[in-house]
Amino acid sequence: MAVAERGAVGRKLRWWHRQPSWPLLSQPRGLAVLIGVVVGGAALLGVGAAALTPIRGAELATFGALVVCAGLCVEAMRRLGKPSGLTRDLLGAWWLPTVLMLPPLYSLMIPIPVYLLLQFRIRRAVVHRRVFNAASVGAAGFAASTLFHGAVADDWSQAVALPLAATEGAMSSVQGALLALACCAVFTVLNNLAVAVAMYLSGTGAPWRKMLCDREALIVDGVELCAGITAAIVTGLSPLLLAVVLPPVLLLQRSLLFQQLQTAARTDPKTGLLNASTWEAEAGTEIARSRRAGESVAVLIVDIDHFKAVNDTYGHLFGDHVLFGVATTLTGQLRSSDVVGRFGGEEFVVLLPGADTAEACRIAERLRLRVGRMGLKADGTEVAITVSLGLAVLREHSDDLVGLLAAADLALYRAKGAGRDRVCLPVLARPEIPAQLGAHGVTHSEAVPSAPGGAAPESDDPD
Repeated sequence: MAVAERGAVGRKLRWWHRQPSWPLLSQPRGLAVLIGVVVGGAALLGVGAAALTPIRGAELATFGALVVCAGLCVEAMRRLGKPSGLTRDLLGAWWLPTVLMLPPLYSLMIPIPVYLLLQFRIRRAVVHRRVFNAASVGAAGFAASTLFHGAVADDWSQAVALPLAATEGAMSSVQGALLALACCAVFTVLNNLAVAVAMYLSGTGAPWRKMLCDREALIVDGVELCAGITAAIVTGLSPLLLAVVLPPVLLLQRSLLFQQLQTAARTDPKTGLLNASTWEAEAGTEIARSRRAGESVAVLIVDIDHFKAVNDTYGHLFGDHVLFGVATTLTGQLRSSDVVGRFGGEEFVVLLPGADTAEACRIAERLRLRVGRMGLKADGTEVAITVSLGLAVLREHSDDLVGLLAAADLALYRAKGAGRDRVCLPVLARPEIPAQLGAHGVTHSEAVPSAPGGAAPESDDPD
């Protein structure tokens, strides 16, 4: 009996260990702490504000009208389609009237129904991300709303419970309009800062700086701020007039999402680089221009070594993290004129306009070294990531894009066959290689014996 019980306990323990942990618990510790602090803080603020805020019919009706407008914007996004990844919308046009016109409690409440609609009407996302986004919007709105209402009432003790009637004419003066503008800016900065910190703590190398400093992001924030203040002024006159504000906001959002969808159609969703078809089109155009001008062009094919083993060992989510890290490293080491794309699987392709063989070798070696120093971690353990590169140069190895890709692919397989983590040239030419690149860096393809018939030796790499 005891043996049977021990066997049952052992099976239960094995079953327990096989269960997937909560996605939040698999996040970096700093990110998990930030999410807990923001969500917990928003919950505490909501409990305190609910105890101090009286329920008034006019405020509930205004809140309902703003929620309906936000819901219609979400439905418009669903019909048009929303690109994956970090996207911009104009939902702030409905956050800001809530911040300015209603008591701070409603700023905490309005993200809840809107993000529920986003979760179930547009695209399912990891629950803790939706909760964090709603909490960050709510907490930023609560802070900005408390600041605005306290300044309007000249009594900070009444800021939480100030009625709608007291704020309806607050923006009719220049001083009130400037105060509203400053509070809306505080809301935007606090919300963007929370998301940027979360992106930084996630350790994915996401471009969080662009979220704060990118020109396009600032333009969208400015448009959102103007639309929000306009909606707030209209709300002060009558919530029914929100029907006049809704169509232009929907049109602005549609144009914004359409541009993002156009960009998404050209890029790879996991890395943000150009997809294969777009890269081929742009590379073909650049090569045709270079041939007419008599300039040199080089093509690199970059392959992550043992990527299948990385996926099998650490999981596909970490594999996506590796892809994004390699893509970020490549773009960070290249010029703005270079054309970088993901060619499929674990392969990337780079076009280097104006680069001859020596310069292409130097660039390829620099990329190889930088990727090897990325220092990605899985479950606290650093995982070494290396890449193999093959390169080909216009007129030395081929005269068109197809031939250059074929030559670079042959060189790549020679690099993999020679032991990986190196740069190789095709066997079609024997250019001079800079001596300072070292024996383990760029290698002549003749260092790897050709198979019969001049074919590249077969690689044992399953990927």
